Amino acid sequence: MLLSSISLQRLEVMHELNPSMNSNLVEILKSEANKGKARKRSSCSKAFLWLTSSLDFSSALLQSLENDPKKDLEQIVQECYDATLSPWHGWISSAAFRVAKKLVPYSKTFMDLLKEKDENCETLKDKMQILVSLLVPFFDDVHCILVSLILCFLK
Repeated sequence: MLLSSISLQRLEVMHELNPSMNSNLVEILKSEANKGKARKRSSCSKAFLWLTSSLDFSSALLQSLENDPKKDLEQIVQECYDATLSPWHGWISSAAFRVAKKLVPYSKTFMDLLKEKDENCETLKDKMQILVSLLVPFFDDVHCILVSLILCFLK
């Protein structure tokens, strides 16, 4: 979550530096790509890519939980990590993930944390399904932007 917060701050700062020129995210990303700055570690392109990856992971996690809330959460987390974050991680991040994965609660405990007071599991599953269905088209657009600007290959 810290990385996501830093990534958001980086994008906000870039917008605030020149609001008319950096009127939207696509313009910021295009500008960096055209200037050859997209690959730099402190670029907004990298920040956006990391945000996208973390949101892909979160969406995959919710979708998997909604599909099978009784499935072992550690297994779900591993599968979602492998599909979304692992391709971007080096050995240090992968090792940190393996350690963090040991702290994952049981699926029921996690679902109980997500539920509102007196909410049943089916209602939570319905809410998760609605959220994921709203996010998927948005993420499809985001990935199209990344592909069109050849940012999907940054590491």
